[in-house]
Amino acid sequence: MLLSRHQVLGRRERDPERLERSAYLLLSRIDTQGPMSIGQLAEAFGLDTSTVNRQTAALLRCGLAERVADPDGGMARKLRITAEGAHRLAGDREANRSCLARVIAGWSPEEVRELEDVLVRLNRSAEALEGRYWPRTEEAQERPADHPAPLRESAPRAT
Repeated sequence: MLLSRHQVLGRRERDPERLERSAYLLLSRIDTQGPMSIGQLAEAFGLDTSTVNRQTAALLRCGLAERVADPDGGMARKLRITAEGAHRLAGDREANRSCLARVIAGWSPEEVRELEDVLVRLNRSAEALEGRYWPRTEEAQERPADHPAPLRESAPRAT
């Protein structure tokens, strides 16, 4: 929580144009998984569709996402990240990486690898408890038998 607070407070002070947390999360998921409907986003995050509808409406108003026809021919329209949304998301990701790099600047490479391993384990354990798995491009090769493939509407893009 402290690390998250450090990142959120630090980025707003430096750049008020930074993405809100909900925008960052939604855009990250759409960027990773490809176009998604509001229902799919609600299911992925375990949120009510009305909440996701409000959050995605803000993305649409800001030009960070756009509505597109379902690439698979379904009836529901889907949300796709725009070039502006991808640009802003990439900027926020880089700022987050930079902030974290400052926090661990004095750590040894072994300590950094250990942190990475523990965080991966923590994230996967939380996902398993919720039954909601974050799609990862490397999982196609590594997914354990008890880790089902996430719903994919199109091929994921590298992040």
